[in-house]
Amino acid sequence: MTSVCEYRAGLEGVPVTQSSISFVDGQKGILEYRGIPIEELAAKSTFLESTYLLIWGKLPNRQELEEFKRDIQNHRRIKYRIRDMMKCFPESGHPMDALQASAAALGLFYSRRDLDNPVYIRDAVVRLVAKIPTMVAAFQLMRKGNDPVQPRDDLDYSANFLYMLNEREPDPLAARVFDVSLNLHAEHTINASTFSAMVTASTLTDPYAIIASAVGTLGGPLHGGANEEVIDMLEQIGSVENVRPYLEDRLERKAKIMGFGHRVYKVKDPRATILQNLAEQLFEKFGRDKYYDIAIEMERAVEEKLSHKGIYPNVDFYSGLVYRKLGIPTDLFTPVFAIARVAGWLAHWKEQIEQNRIFRPTQIYTGEHQVTYIPIEERE
Repeated sequence: MTSVCEYRAGLEGVPVTQSSISFVDGQKGILEYRGIPIEELAAKSTFLESTYLLIWGKLPNRQELEEFKRDIQNHRRIKYRIRDMMKCFPESGHPMDALQASAAALGLFYSRRDLDNPVYIRDAVVRLVAKIPTMVAAFQLMRKGNDPVQPRDDLDYSANFLYMLNEREPDPLAARVFDVSLNLHAEHTINASTFSAMVTASTLTDPYAIIASAVGTLGGPLHGGANEEVIDMLEQIGSVENVRPYLEDRLERKAKIMGFGHRVYKVKDPRATILQNLAEQLFEKFGRDKYYDIAIEMERAVEEKLSHKGIYPNVDFYSGLVYRKLGIPTDLFTPVFAIARVAGWLAHWKEQIEQNRIFRPTQIYTGEHQVTYIPIEERE
């Protein structure tokens, strides 16, 4: 019996799972984590609280949250052998490649698989959420020839990362803005990297391999790497006056405009709206950035030309401006995205193994049949 399948490039619109983790309505610009609107979480929650919500399905009570934060704090440090391994990475290597290798290396130290044990699952969550930021900051300093900065137990999650990265305690506003940014990037249904994590999880491998797989997927310019290319685009434009000529040229060549358009959203990405407000707070306190003026004009021009096609700013358009103002180098933008998205990846890992069936999609064959083998001496 032959089954007939409808092929859809990129699995567009094809459901691959049932999930209660997050919800997106691209026509109305809605994003919810476990039913709570992202706007409410950005205003009232912290990244670690939202991480708990995503992974365990409920907001923690005070005791649960304090215990989770304490466990994260106690596991921020990385083993010296991982640091030594990272020192051998080439200075020219991309930080996403360094992060993927480092995340995979964690599995060498915690390789036991006990997926039916809630303690094992919690320990894996804590280690990955705690150590990924440390590894990102450590590679940044070591590729400049410096020793990594040790975590500080008196700083919260986001402030500690900025401290390890910049070697100074961050301004409270900067730490809060960064925490909100992590919150916004923590989860977004079945995107490419999350699907990669789910496929890997369905084989029942360890969570460190799963995160390494997802990091590798996130690194592409059509996914997490887009925020780096937004900054490159703004630098190429150079001034507000050049915005419209640049846009006209891109449209004429039918070239992609980085930071605009989304497979799901046909209105402005709600995360972009929140990030734009965060950028304005940073610029008001620490000085305006000329690239923000370019970005504002670019958004205005694209809306005039392309809004009828449902093309608006996505989360990548303003995130790079925020990260740059926080002192984060451009090629660390995507690793920072990964720091946040670890929460969503782990939530989907936990959900996947609770109702697991290995992913085994089919294909539509387009090749030949019954081809005769030609001996090598007879081939042209």
